[in-house]
Amino acid sequence: MKRLLLSLTLFAFSAFAADGPNGAMDRTFTFKVDGSKLTGESNSEMVGKSTIEDGKIDGDNISFSISFELQGNQMKTTFKGKTTGDDLTLSEVVGDTGMTLDWKGKRVQ
Repeated sequence: MKRLLLSLTLFAFSAFAADGPNGAMDRTFTFKVDGSKLTGESNSEMVGKSTIEDGKIDGDNISFSISFELQGNQMKTTFKGKTTGDDLTLSEVVGDTGMTLDWKGKRVQ
């Protein structure tokens, strides 16, 4: 009989962007890791809850996207970054606007 071993890790980060268009912004990421697949959700006051799409993890490097509606417009934004211990750094490219945001966060228990 063969056994399949699955490794599923759940962790959450609270992050902030100091350089948002309207000042500092807060966002919470809840990640689920299964092998190299990254899923979960993101939550912020500005756009609410979003599902993580196209998520990948390779060592400490992560990438994913989220889709959301803002002022009646559907947008997709992409994130790339790195986890180091309890720290998270992300760079976000906001849709087709060309705007980028840098996020820094800490793991929450």
